[in-house]
Amino acid sequence: MVFQFLRRGAEADIPEVKASATGPVVAHLSSGRVAWSPRDTATLTRTGFVGNPVGFRAVKLIAEAAAALPLVLQDRQRRYDDHPVMALVRHPNGAQGRAELFEALYGQLLLSGDGYIEAVMSDQPVPLEMHVLRSDRMRLVPGADGWPVAYEYAVGGRKHRFDVTGAVSPICHVKNFHPQDDHYGLSPMQAAGAALDVHNAASRWSKGLLDNAARPSGAIVYQSSDGAGATLSRDQYDRLVSEMEAHHQGARNAGRPMLLEGGLDWKPMGFSPADMEFQKTKEAAAREIAVAFGVPPMLLGIPGEATFSNYQEAHRAFYRLTVLPLATRVTAAVSAWLSAYTGEALELKPDLDQVPALASERDAQWARVATADFLTAAEKRGLLGLPALEEAQDG
Repeated sequence: MVFQFLRRGAEADIPEVKASATGPVVAHLSSGRVAWSPRDTATLTRTGFVGNPVGFRAVKLIAEAAAALPLVLQDRQRRYDDHPVMALVRHPNGAQGRAELFEALYGQLLLSGDGYIEAVMSDQPVPLEMHVLRSDRMRLVPGADGWPVAYEYAVGGRKHRFDVTGAVSPICHVKNFHPQDDHYGLSPMQAAGAALDVHNAASRWSKGLLDNAARPSGAIVYQSSDGAGATLSRDQYDRLVSEMEAHHQGARNAGRPMLLEGGLDWKPMGFSPADMEFQKTKEAAAREIAVAFGVPPMLLGIPGEATFSNYQEAHRAFYRLTVLPLATRVTAAVSAWLSAYTGEALELKPDLDQVPALASERDAQWARVATADFLTAAEKRGLLGLPALEEAQDG
């Protein structure tokens, strides 16, 4: 499926050949096709995360916030403080703790649309370790019925095959919803691809402007001694270009006076209205990137119209609309995967009572539930997401 996606992206860059008989007589006055970057995971990660501050901050903000959420493990009867699954979640492997592992998992999910966890087994029913695998190295192998029968992990020309046809899969695959792919998820980075290209192009334009003394270019006009227009010789042209590049371009040459001779005259060109709107275009692209990831632009320091009245409101909306849905979905998938090893109906989920950003909402909910005299203690615990303890049934 990955190779088909890459092939489709490559075909999109091939100009379509027209068969119309009137094609040769049509005058095309456009400036050419827009050059978009490829949409594969490696390119998007390089251009949208490593090379773009807005994409980098959006991914880090979501991944770190979701990984920092306290987690609880419970079933229908009780909430566990000590359990083999909880011990595995707290110490997944020798190199990572809970927050580091889940941050890597959330990061892979945001960058590629897919997250993979490998279970390292021992003689115990619960896995000995858990490791997050890189999504760009993983390939799903579908069976005759379309369901995955294996996963292939490729590194340095070598492949390792994980068989998932057994009762319990050694791989936990978490993916985003993709309307046109049965096996791989859709990354927010792909949805923000056009905005990322615009933002990166605007940054390169700004860098080029600074390299040229932070002002637009001009024109050097050459006139002969009698005032008539003339053409520079090849040697004169080469000498003029080399002197301009050596003495009048770059930040270190900013403000250096220009010495013109032999009928040369400098005609500066001012900013056009399009140049003046370039910074606004960059800010609009940054807001589109933030929208694709579900991060309020206010939290990323992006200027513009304020959607939220204050920072606290934006912070609560960020947790309620982006962080919690992501963390709840991922932890539910991980707990269902680990429950298959233990044979228990376990639920791993974020502890909403320990999220500072939602403290005011939780306080109001606790107050409403506590004053509801028509509810039993067991029903109140259910509304608050707590297991119905036996001693609470008679309340």
